[in-house]
Amino acid sequence: MESKSETNQKKANFVHLHVHTHYSLLDGMCKIPQLLDRAKDYGMPAVAITDHGTMYGAIEFYKEAKKRDIQPIIGCEMYVAPRSLDKKEGKQDTMPSHLVLLAKDLEGYHNLIKLVTIAHLDGYYYKPRIDREVLEKHSKGLIAMSACVHGVIADHLMKGDTKKTQESFDFYNKLFGDDFYIEIQYNDGFDEQEKANKLLIEFAKKNNANLVATKDVHYVDKEDREAHDALLCVQTGKLMDDEDRMKFSSDQSFVPPKEMEEYFKDIPEAITNTLEVAEKCKPFVNEFYLPFAEKNEILIPAFDIPKGETKKSYLEKIVAEGLTKKYGKVTKEIKDRAVYELEVIERMKYEEYFLVVADYVNWAKDNGILVGPGRGSGAGSIVAYAMNITELDPLKYDLLFERFLNPDRISMPDFDMDFADDRRHEVIQYVVEKYGKDRVAQIITFGTMAARNAVRDTGRVLGMMYAEVDEVAKVIPAGIPLAKAVHEVPELNAFYKQGGNYKRLLDLAQRLEGVARHSSTHAAGVVIAPQDLVNYTPLQKATKGDISTNTQYEMHAIEDLGLLKMDFLGLSNLTILKNALRIIKKVYGKEINLSELELDDVKTFKLLAKGETTGVFQLESSGMKRYIKELKPTCFEDIVAMVALYRPGPMESIPEFISRKHGKTKISYEHPKMKDALENTYGITVYQEQVMQISKDLAGFTGGQADTLRKAMGKKIAALLKEMRADFVKGAKEHSGVDEKLGNQIFDGWETFAQYAFNKAHAACYGLIAYWTAYLKAYYPSAFMAALMTSDYQNINRITIEVSEAQAMGIEVLGPDVNESFSEFAVVKETGAIRFGMIAIKNVGTGIVEAILEAREKGGKFTSIEDFCTRVKAGEINKKVMEALIKCGAFDNLGDRSKMLFNLEKILVFAQRVQKGTADGQLGLFGEATKENGVAHQLQLVEPEEELTSEEKLAFEKELLGIYFSEHPLDGHAEKLSNMEIDQIADLTPEREGQDVKLVGVITSLHKILTRKNDPMVFVMFEDKSGSTELIVFPKTLEKYAPLIVEGKILYVKGKVNNKDNQLKILVDIIEDLKGKEVEIKNKPSKNFVHLGDVAEIEVPEGATSSDLTALKLLLARNKGDIETYVSLYERGEEKQVRMPFGIDFDDDLIAEINALLSRR
Repeated sequence: MESKSETNQKKANFVHLHVHTHYSLLDGMCKIPQLLDRAKDYGMPAVAITDHGTMYGAIEFYKEAKKRDIQPIIGCEMYVAPRSLDKKEGKQDTMPSHLVLLAKDLEGYHNLIKLVTIAHLDGYYYKPRIDREVLEKHSKGLIAMSACVHGVIADHLMKGDTKKTQESFDFYNKLFGDDFYIEIQYNDGFDEQEKANKLLIEFAKKNNANLVATKDVHYVDKEDREAHDALLCVQTGKLMDDEDRMKFSSDQSFVPPKEMEEYFKDIPEAITNTLEVAEKCKPFVNEFYLPFAEKNEILIPAFDIPKGETKKSYLEKIVAEGLTKKYGKVTKEIKDRAVYELEVIERMKYEEYFLVVADYVNWAKDNGILVGPGRGSGAGSIVAYAMNITELDPLKYDLLFERFLNPDRISMPDFDMDFADDRRHEVIQYVVEKYGKDRVAQIITFGTMAARNAVRDTGRVLGMMYAEVDEVAKVIPAGIPLAKAVHEVPELNAFYKQGGNYKRLLDLAQRLEGVARHSSTHAAGVVIAPQDLVNYTPLQKATKGDISTNTQYEMHAIEDLGLLKMDFLGLSNLTILKNALRIIKKVYGKEINLSELELDDVKTFKLLAKGETTGVFQLESSGMKRYIKELKPTCFEDIVAMVALYRPGPMESIPEFISRKHGKTKISYEHPKMKDALENTYGITVYQEQVMQISKDLAGFTGGQADTLRKAMGKKIAALLKEMRADFVKGAKEHSGVDEKLGNQIFDGWETFAQYAFNKAHAACYGLIAYWTAYLKAYYPSAFMAALMTSDYQNINRITIEVSEAQAMGIEVLGPDVNESFSEFAVVKETGAIRFGMIAIKNVGTGIVEAILEAREKGGKFTSIEDFCTRVKAGEINKKVMEALIKCGAFDNLGDRSKMLFNLEKILVFAQRVQKGTADGQLGLFGEATKENGVAHQLQLVEPEEELTSEEKLAFEKELLGIYFSEHPLDGHAEKLSNMEIDQIADLTPEREGQDVKLVGVITSLHKILTRKNDPMVFVMFEDKSGSTELIVFPKTLEKYAPLIVEGKILYVKGKVNNKDNQLKILVDIIEDLKGKEVEIKNKPSKNFVHLGDVAEIEVPEGATSSDLTALKLLLARNKGDIETYVSLYERGEEKQVRMPFGIDFDDDLIAEINALLSRR
């Protein structure tokens, strides 16, 4: 066999025409660049792509082939329905035959797109299918090949059905003529193929038909075979050791031409016909081009212009009106900037683009949908600001238009817009209706096997233990190819050197890395075309999203085609703002226009300076809170800078930024002309726009040159950087007298900074949303926190954090109540308290909530559980819902939790019967109330055998609401805790790294794993009243304390602070059960209120409050035992004695806690 280097010396006499790339998802494994590199090695003048039923990779394949001077042949292995594509009945329609189609010319390419689209949108039944009728309509410009053994001709021949074989051949031969080829394949070791080939050759000779030789290629090299086998197991969910599974019995690699020639040496015309097919397909390459990638053409949809206007005059008119509205007086600076931008826009022919975007943005605003102030570089345009697309004045905040559109080169414009996430779909639907459903689609995206995923998938099909694979996956760094990481990461290399399963795992995963695993809908991308999209891209049904169709080309291919891609992003923070504004209007009667807020509000900056930023957009992480408190921002520019700096890399500049702001470090500039660009960031370069501005001020660069410099730095384009450095140094010397050494020094600093540099326009837009959220939190804290909790209702962990934050702000959060709660979290007008929203109760859905609210609206508040069951739709009342409502306390005002839970089945039966009107014969034959039973019907609840303990109630609340409402588990240990020297979780900071801490808290969840040595360890979520943290209990510690590590257990923990990956955790050394821990009581109370004898008496002082009595009751309920107990107390000045309904287990700790509680009175 010839080596790859040898075959590169001459042109091959064979080309592969049947090739499945990795876009034949989880079936093909050829990555396109690797495939074409091998074709180049083999001297192949052309190669085809024929993925199963799709054209996903066509544009990438075209571009990569052209780069290598290889002729790309665009094709598809189609599925042809056995009857017709509209027949979708049972097994008979699940077995389509295969047919390979190749595009000869541009017409053929467009017909292929149409066929693939029809197969997905109309013919899909297990597979995307076409039928003969559709094929007849769209056959021009196509070459057809009979495909593999699943092709209709091979299939009929193998079954011995000569009549059907001839009929099928006659159909295709008549339709395609000389462009129909009978395909024979090289699949050595596959007996069926050997048999089929003989029959096909014989049939072709008999019918004077063209033969063509192919190999059913699924991977590039023979060494990929095992990895491809693993890929098939990922697809089918099988293990590689399973005998009964889908498996290829022959090699399916991209073999060299000589190997094909050798195999088909007895039928050489089948080999030479591959070159004939390639020659027939050359017109496609001559006729097809990528409008934007190759000719800078952009296909913008037509916009309806009013009569008497051109698109130029109409755009200028809207901008002129907008400038007056935004600025009042339009100065020369404003006018000059607008004129300059309009000239660039008109030269690039982007007028309609701006009109299209402004149209749907303003439609959203006019229809009450909150729109973000902008996103990305588009906020640098004064035209966009005047058209109400963006909300930030680019002149005021030094935002550059050239960062958005470079006047020196044609670039694809890109307005990304944020909309309130609960109404984003309405904006997309508006666009669909305006431009037509055939011209608008969402964009496909592909999930590929990144290194970690490749390892996890491979480990699964190898049958390795989860813990083994997890240990390997966890040490793989992000962003480094696995092949490189195996040699450069010591921990990973150690696994590899162990050999055995670990080596096999990593070898296979390296081959699978980067392979497409699945397709999905791009989160935001929408394409709008000037004509029906099927003229540009194949389409398929969307599995999710707001439009029924997806493009089959991903976003880079869509841009290459010149199609207009727009990002419609849903931002939950805008929904939070919208809901907060609605609550403010309803509760306080105030209407706030966010875009009219001044950006220098003192109260807002005070809130930020205190670090009270939970729920504040972009500023709520623990690290950001710490820096914001140190920075104490006093102006909007400070917020913008922090948004830009708080990322890996630039984060290192934050301490210096803070120090300069507060005058601790002198602010200096390398050259006086740099002050204008850097003054707002205290002399530190933070934004890309600052580099651009300095290059203009210092070196006389044009806006276009400045943006080219920015791009060269950001993308590390070496040749362009060298050129730009020379231009900068020369320009700085001529323009500003800067010597060569300083010029190079400035440029050196930029090159280091460029990889981290941030787009100021984007930071400013997100900084504005941060300011809006902070403003509402500062002035309307209850409304803001209620809106925040509503937004996060499905995330119990977030609700826990947000309720704690509200309580810390002095806002009372009331538990759920069927008589007071609404679907969302609501503000109680009279007190400012927040009432828990019913939709946030676990296991409670929208159906029951709507039914409760409807019943309350019609008949007022519920008076009893019977009343509730009678008036709320019975269809919504079920065991899961009622159990959740009872357990979380939502029925507490209608009865006792223990009693209702004990009688739950009886309540459910009552609800069903009473609403059917059949409960105990309540209704007569004709539906009238009978005299014997009357109209009233009561639910008789029996007393429970046992009351719910306080711990049980708290556990229910934590499970269903995410927080404790009736009390916190630590409340009953307040006295003991007051005598212990312990830390609060909220007070832990990264500065305490490695230091000892002592904590008391409750375990809220735990996760056990096995280490590499197969030893158990556990990760524990641990909570006190101030917050929560993660405890890490290593194997040796776990061995000592395993019985104590139980969910709900209250523990004393000693350990060390760990801040790895900027996540505070505690490495545990010692664990004790708090209940059994001896604590010396300081300031022991002199009076004893507990008297023990045959029975126990607790003497409650006259000054005790109802809160004291509740606390005493909860304390006793947690310590149930056998001692009969009486409580002596005062009621309206008179002493009375109450016998407790349960006995008490008294010990020294309990007596001390009771005495401590009552001694305060």
